[in-house]
Amino acid sequence: MSYKTIKGPVEAEIKERHSRFRAFAWPVSSEGEVRVLVKGLKERFPDSSHVCYAYRLGPRGDIWAASDNGEPSGSAGRPILGRIMSAGVSDTLVAVVRWFGGKKLGVPGLIAAYKAAAEEALRAAEVVEKVIDQRL
Repeated sequence: MSYKTIKGPVEAEIKERHSRFRAFAWPVSSEGEVRVLVKGLKERFPDSSHVCYAYRLGPRGDIWAASDNGEPSGSAGRPILGRIMSAGVSDTLVAVVRWFGGKKLGVPGLIAAYKAAAEEALRAAEVVEKVIDQRL
């Protein structure tokens, strides 16, 4: 059995109506690793408005979570998760740091911006295949 993940950490940035969205993607292997990386972003960027993220773990991607981190429900974490799923990768975390630019984007605008930022990061990542070997 095999599945796809990303090879190493990547970053991408987009701007939408004066707000900055900086996306980070990492290969991860546990929820504990996810917590450490997200906490690190919050500490690294204390001036940011939000640190939203999503991840998928496991060969089938059946362990997952998404966080809007204060954005309207479903406007950040789920769109990020959707990009991870569209890329067909697992064992992957994508986090998007947002700096509010003074103009409200509305829920449709937030969804589009978080999707675009996540997509840019995943586009920059090298996708690799992991093979699972089992001895019986």
